[in-house]
Amino acid sequence: MTVWSWDTLADALAAGLARAADAVELEQAVRGLDSCRELELHPVLGAALREAGLGVFHEQRFPRDRSQRKRSAGARCDLVVTPDAASPLDDDSLGDALWIEVKVVAQFAELGPHRGYARALQTPVWGDVRKLARDPTIAHGLVLLILFTVDAVTADHDLDVWCARAVARGLHLWPRVQRSLPIGDRLGNRLCTVALFPLDPT
Repeated sequence: MTVWSWDTLADALAAGLARAADAVELEQAVRGLDSCRELELHPVLGAALREAGLGVFHEQRFPRDRSQRKRSAGARCDLVVTPDAASPLDDDSLGDALWIEVKVVAQFAELGPHRGYARALQTPVWGDVRKLARDPTIAHGLVLLILFTVDAVTADHDLDVWCARAVARGLHLWPRVQRSLPIGDRLGNRLCTVALFPLDPT
């Protein structure tokens, strides 16, 4: 069975986002990474993982739904990663694959402070944990939270609160792994934090 290195994944994802942030500054773009919707960042994350030599598959049906005949039927996972770029995603590799649900939350939005920031950081992300945990075929699940905040103190505090409340709700997670990178200040966010929450399969 594949043993995934959370530190290696965190480094790769942070490096990919840093390259994207540098490109924004080089272009002097009006919109920064913190203005991107979640789906807009999926290609950036996929490219970062491919750069690390991994196979990446976007919007894949969960194993429990893959037997359904209609391709449009069933719930889908944001990113599915295989141990190397040459690995296919088939029935034989589902158990070794890493299933990743992505959430992007920003403290400041285009119209000022994001009033739904705390709510967006909590309930939807907890829902993603449950979604991964309910599929018995998934041996490796990960919630990837990309957080845009004014500083590291805010990010660390909010992630600590999130973790404490997740545990109180009975969600089984390994300790988080995180990386941070500075971004240009366009909306009030100056830091991007990449936080990985691996699921404890036990």
